[in-house]
Amino acid sequence: MIKVLVVDDSALMRRVLTGILHDVGDFEVFTARDGVEALARLHETQPDVVTLDVTMPNMGGLECLDHIMLERPTPVVMFSALTEAGADVTLAALQMGAVDFLAKPEGAVSLAIEDLAPVLIEKVRNAALSRLPKARRLAERVRRGQPLVAPSPRLARESIQPQKPRTQPVLSADAVVLVGASTGGPPALDALLTRLPENFPWPVVVAQHMPAAFTGPLARRLDRACKLRVTEVTGPVPLLPKTVFIGRGDTDIVVGRHGTAPVVMAVAGDPAYRWHPSVDRLVTSAMAHFSAPQLIGVLMTGMGNDGAASMAALHRAGGRTIAEAEETAIVWGMPGELFKAGGAGDILRREHIAGKLLEWVP
Repeated sequence: MIKVLVVDDSALMRRVLTGILHDVGDFEVFTARDGVEALARLHETQPDVVTLDVTMPNMGGLECLDHIMLERPTPVVMFSALTEAGADVTLAALQMGAVDFLAKPEGAVSLAIEDLAPVLIEKVRNAALSRLPKARRLAERVRRGQPLVAPSPRLARESIQPQKPRTQPVLSADAVVLVGASTGGPPALDALLTRLPENFPWPVVVAQHMPAAFTGPLARRLDRACKLRVTEVTGPVPLLPKTVFIGRGDTDIVVGRHGTAPVVMAVAGDPAYRWHPSVDRLVTSAMAHFSAPQLIGVLMTGMGNDGAASMAALHRAGGRTIAEAEETAIVWGMPGELFKAGGAGDILRREHIAGKLLEWVP
């Protein structure tokens, strides 16, 4: 049984969420009306996952999340409004340690249950399988006398040396870095992109699974934190160096050409791909316009297998590929699938990926 603590000040939402999870059969559900009650129930019930509303009386979602991460680090799925303000709060929550988020239903909750149920169940299951960084705010937890969660033993994947392509020509000045991420992606992107210098010579194109309301705030947040320019792609734009291009949510981001000039653009999501923006579609489009030795694929934390097939193909064709190591990935689904496919040229902790890219700058 997966124990879930549902925290929401709305009695209707508590009832709806509890009903959805109970109906599946393998969830044990507890509830709390606000952050204060949630912290008491956190220690009493010791849940595997917490679903946490952003806006509540007495103690709001961010303050409650802060206490959870200090007192008993637990995978948290945030409930947020699909608004710019809601996106900013949600991105802050992800940076603080929440593993995922879910948009609150708009309008009548009872009419949204059919759409809400499968997404809620999938996200809670994924959260239960996720790994929280063990060193997060370690010093403060020690000062407060909180018990530390011992890391689970696992294979040190970064020490594995995967099979390399037979030839890897020197990268040219017009190379492109393609990055894919999903669950746990915003903090991973922050760890990668903030380590790149302002003179990093290549464009970086990012497919982060996320709704449209969230990718603009994500791009602006990263632009403030990074030395490189970070922008959301909403239409065709030149593929420029020293720039990070974030694909608009609910669309696909692809590489193309306008005449002879390379461009990056947002296009309607292709239903042949399950997740959007699709990493597989991004990489496939780039391979149609650049030679494999001009491309670098980076696959970071996320549930599922998006990007694994296309980056494995890139690896076989002579391109460079990096999979985030299991030790730092919140969910080692996407990078793990790339590793299983034999397509990971390097397997690196997220804080080491930028350094590897800089090693390859000609």
